[in-house]
This record gives sequence, C-alpha cells and structure tokens, in this order.
Amino acid sequence: MKKFALYSIALSTYAFTGLTGSLFAQDLRTKIQSAFNQFQSQENVTNAISSLTVFDGKTGQTIYAANENIGLATASTMKVITAATALDFLGKNYQFKTTLYYTGTIDETGVLNGNIIVTGTGDPTLGSSRYPETKADVVLNKWIAAIQNAGIRSINGAVIADDRLYNGNQLPGGWIWTDMGNYYGAGISSLNWRENAFGINFSPSNKVGAKAEIVQDTTRAPYLNIINETTTGKAGTGDNVYAYAAPYSTKIFVRGTYGQDLKKTIELASPDPAYDLAFQLNEGLSKQGIIATHPPETGAKMDSVDVSQKKTLDVHLSPTMDKIVYWFNQKSINLYGEALLKAIAYTTAGKTGTDDGANYIQKYWQAKLGIKPSELNSMDGSGLSPQNRVTTLAMNKIMQYAQKQNWYPVFYESLPTYNDMKMKSGTIGGVLGYTGVHANKNGQSFTYTLLVNNYSGSVSNMRRQMFKLLDVLK
Repeated sequence: MKKFALYSIALSTYAFTGLTGSLFAQDLRTKIQSAFNQFQSQENVTNAISSLTVFDGKTGQTIYAANENIGLATASTMKVITAATALDFLGKNYQFKTTLYYTGTIDETGVLNGNIIVTGTGDPTLGSSRYPETKADVVLNKWIAAIQNAGIRSINGAVIADDRLYNGNQLPGGWIWTDMGNYYGAGISSLNWRENAFGINFSPSNKVGAKAEIVQDTTRAPYLNIINETTTGKAGTGDNVYAYAAPYSTKIFVRGTYGQDLKKTIELASPDPAYDLAFQLNEGLSKQGIIATHPPETGAKMDSVDVSQKKTLDVHLSPTMDKIVYWFNQKSINLYGEALLKAIAYTTAGKTGTDDGANYIQKYWQAKLGIKPSELNSMDGSGLSPQNRVTTLAMNKIMQYAQKQNWYPVFYESLPTYNDMKMKSGTIGGVLGYTGVHANKNGQSFTYTLLVNNYSGSVSNMRRQMFKLLDVLK
C-alpha cells in the first residue's frame, strides 16, 4: 500500500512538473507570438521577410518558430555554421602550417644558388597583428634569422611566395564589386599575409567637398597605384570611403567621403597578398645586406624552379583553431571564414574550391542533424555573399548541437555580447540577423535565430526593433 502511495505521489509530481513545463512553454510561446506580431506590424518590415526560431536550450524542443523553413540571406550569422563545422570536424587544436625553405646549394662564400621559398596552406593569421606570434615583423624577423643562420649571405635567385595550393588569390562566388576592394572583401589565398589588407591615412581639407589627401600608407607597396578620388565630408559624417579593385589589380580607386573630424586608418584589400609577402621578405633581407639577383615572385614562377634539392629553414604554425574562431566571430573577419571553409574542403578531399567546402558543410550537417541541402545553401564561409540562403531552423539546430560538444566553451566565448545577450550578428544591404544563446533570470535557456531580409530604413532602427523582439527571452 505504501509503495502504491509513493508511486502515486511520484506520478502526480511528475505530471505536475510536466504540466508546469508545458504551461511555461505555452505562456512563453504566446509572449513571443505577441512580440513577433508587433514586430511584423512595423512599417519598415512591410515588404520584408522575417524568420524567428527559438528552442529550449536544455531539451531542444521548439518553443516558437515563424517562417522557419524559408531560406534567407544570412550575412555574418553564417560564421557560426562555419565555426561550428571547423571546431567539430577539424578540432579546436587544428593548426595551419607555413614552410620556409631554400632550393639549390650554398657555396663557401655564402651565396645561395637557388631560391628562398615560402609555401602556405591557407593560414589566415600569418602576419596578423591579433596574436603576438603572428605579427608581420615577428614572422619576418624569424625567417630572416633562419636564413642568416643557414649561412646565406646573398641569393643568386629570388624570394618566391608559393601560393599555388589555392590557385592564387581568389574570391568566393557572389561577392560584389563594391566589397572586394575593401579589407572585409579581401580575397583568399594559400599564402594570406596581414589578413590580406593594408591601411591608408587621410588628411581631410578644411573645406567640405575638397579633396582629402592620402598622407601615409601603413605599409610600403610601391607596386600599387592608388588613385585617390576621396573628398572631405562634413564633420560627424564619418567613414564613407570605398576602394574599387579586384585580385591582381595594380590600380586601386579610392572614392567616397572622409569626415572632417575623422581620425581613422582606412583598410583596403591587398590585391596579391602572396606577392606582398615575397616583397616584404625581400625588403627585409635587403636591409640585412642579403640581396637577391631577381625580383620577388609568386607561385607562377614555381613551374621553372628545381626543387630536387631543398632544405627546410622554418615551419611556422598558426594559433590553434580555438583562438582563430575567437577572433573570427568577435570581429567578424570574413577572410577567416573563407580560410576555414577551404581548410575543411582540403582536409576532407584534397579540394580547395569554395564550392567544395560549401558542399561538404551541407553534407556534414545533413548527416549529423538531417538538415537538407536546400535548408543550408551557402556560397561562402563568411556570409558576405548576398546569395546565401539558410533557414533559421537549420541555423538554430546547429546552435543547439554546439551546446552539447566539448568545444562549446570555446564557441560560446567567441560569440559577441549585444543587448546583454551572447549572439553573432550579421549585416549586409537590406539584411540583418542575430543568432545566439541566452539564459534568463529564471534559469531557462534558449537558442535562437532571427533573420530579416529586405527591410527598409536605417540599420540602427532595425537593430533596436530586433533587440526589442528578443527581449521577450529575458
């Protein structure tokens, strides 16, 4: 009798707890629906498509979903999918490798009858100022010391940056002309250098509309012809400067306005990062009195290079994947996304195309979570392409999956904080999105993804409205 009574109490408790959880979910669903309806009623989304998916962070059950099966442009929220795939497939300790070696022989006087060659595997951090060990001067000084320690005093040959692995410097399909000349639209190479970007500083005029002169480059690149058409904007108008160029361009057109009170370095995309690396290493060697008889070259020169006699001078390892993912999401570095995508493709099948990486990510998440290819249709790894089409349901499934993995603390730490919530943002023309995780004051946790395409008005106004909608989860 006692056992039956205890069983009855336990059953009643279970039923009450289940009922409470069910009522809580229904109540929250009603609140989200009300907030979403209010969001949808605003004028600036009249011609937009909005999609919101919210899961219970602990159970994975859907709390709310609207337009969750419609593929939308993602902007940089795409980065969470690339980051999660890289951490899950490549591992948080994965490192890129860059090798410095020489070909030929060194005679008794220290003359290298051969070439100094740097060959890469796509490290996006090489020369980056974000890590102490990757800074350009640190890497160059290490390599110059290795060359000197090998007894090389002059080079009867050239400094060559071998960027053949990814077929030179390329851009993902769908990237647009107004992006690709700027730092965030830099191409991807197997020999990336200083995040494939360089900076210029302006001196604005006292007269609005007059030319804003370039007064300094952050790096010496005499092989580039920068045609400056930038004018001075009113105080408070900020940075409206855009560069127009493409991979391998030698001319870069700089246009737009630079605010009178602005003090900012404008970052442009490097048209040929491998060449810039070879050029900078050659310059550094020259300053040490180690002169090459031939000018710096890139991978195209390798077809005529005899590599039967070669000796490794240095193997440079990138920071580990967990450290790369941190800056990838925190600062939304598009180059890192494309580098991770290609690393996934190369590690999987020895392929290096952006489409190869995108196809593998589709197959990976279809096998893991049953996500259909049409739900995860991407053109790149960063989200810069306006042709990406991903459902909020698919993205949220991946966010939910991440919470159960041993690399989740790294992933969580990489997410920026906006509106007092951990989430990745995404912004391109007419597109704004957020995806993240949140635990509210009552101890309930959620994963959520909110995408809006084709809204009107300012980004700041749209952001405020989206944050107000997401506040219902607090």
